[in-house]
Amino acid sequence: MSSKVTVIDHPLIQHKLTLMRQTQTSTAKFRQLLKEIGMLLAYEVTRDLPLKYEEIETPIAKMNAPVLAAEKKIVIISIMRAGQGLLDSILELIPSARVGHIGLYRDPTTRMVIEYYFKVPQDIEQRDVLIVDPMLATGNSAVAAVDRLKEVNPKSIKFLCLLAAPEGVGHFHEQHPDVQIYTAAVDECLDEHGYIVPGLGDAGDGLHPATLRLYGTL
Repeated sequence: MSSKVTVIDHPLIQHKLTLMRQTQTSTAKFRQLLKEIGMLLAYEVTRDLPLKYEEIETPIAKMNAPVLAAEKKIVIISIMRAGQGLLDSILELIPSARVGHIGLYRDPTTRMVIEYYFKVPQDIEQRDVLIVDPMLATGNSAVAAVDRLKEVNPKSIKFLCLLAAPEGVGHFHEQHPDVQIYTAAVDECLDEHGYIVPGLGDAGDGLHPATLRLYGTL
């Protein structure tokens, strides 16, 4: 696996991912598990955030204590709408982060990715970006999202997903070899419909299986 792919194999993440994969897992349970995994993934993705030291006073004594460096400003970009599940969980961990959205869908005939919405903070060139989307399957949506974000020149870009396929990872890094991917698992392959195998179980038909299991609709 490329050094530009970080598989976060913490036992709690892997256990919860197994529960998410199971066909019988309800929408409500799936949504809760995604929230829990999202927070655990965010914990690892933000491991390199720089700290600075400020003087504080505890009930016992004064001390120089570590806090996040104010100049490290983060934007979380959700690829709508499946990315919202990861976005909400990460915001619980980093409530001060700014938020952006990219709306993308795949044309059912051409399979081309079409953008229908794009909104990011105006000062994004001063910020580090974390793009979130549960699935990196063909990689087309992820590539389109990074293409668009590079037009507004953020300081850095990372991509976070729940599951990835080798084909999607390969395609993504052909186009954006500078962007690190963080994921809970890289599965076996894509099927003829472009779904990840073994993936998230019997997710049903549609353009984004995770969306069906997260919201109950496509």
